[in-house]
Amino acid sequence: MKITIVPSILSADLTRLGDQVLEAEDAGATAIQIDVMDGRFVPNITFGQGVVKAIRQISDLFLDVHLMIVEPEKYLEEFADLGANRLIVHQETCPHLQRTLQTIRDLDLEAGVALNPATPLSAIEEVFDVADVIQIMTVNPGFGGQTFLHNQIDKIRRLKQAILSVQEDVRIAVDGGIDADTAPLVAEAGATILVAGSSVYNGDADVKTNMTKIMKKIGK
Repeated sequence: MKITIVPSILSADLTRLGDQVLEAEDAGATAIQIDVMDGRFVPNITFGQGVVKAIRQISDLFLDVHLMIVEPEKYLEEFADLGANRLIVHQETCPHLQRTLQTIRDLDLEAGVALNPATPLSAIEEVFDVADVIQIMTVNPGFGGQTFLHNQIDKIRRLKQAILSVQEDVRIAVDGGIDADTAPLVAEAGATILVAGSSVYNGDADVKTNMTKIMKKIGK
């Protein structure tokens, strides 16, 4: 399957967020991830509905909204109305995960579920049939620029085998510490959606140069 790099605006320069979104689009990105944090499930408070609405007004990019919040089911319809294309919820915040994922699909969006590093794959084995994407967190969520957790590579491999065994069309995303060095590792393990934040948005080079560096390492 095609491997895509999805820039995360968590690491973007917020003083010119609109420009940074358009720079990612110009660099070849087809999607961006918007990390919504509530200060409860994770320590930080970041973007909300207003940011999704504003970005949709300036870009046709696929908006991948990562809901790192408690009770995400309360906000699904609102984010759909504002222009999200995919909603990713955390298994750890959804006591009725199957229902939440099905609700996302019923809104004509892609449904995703994220797993924290310490959450076992067994926690989502029963929802393969209603998930379009399973996102493995290769850092503990809540902050940008963290160090990649290499022990999650085997988890990605095991997830890939589990998906193949049930013959479901589920893609694997990886989020956390993705750069030119770690991208080939997770791609080899089976991930096809690579969320990259600080390796795309930083002061070392422009967005296009940084994205090209990662894509070259995965043969794109």
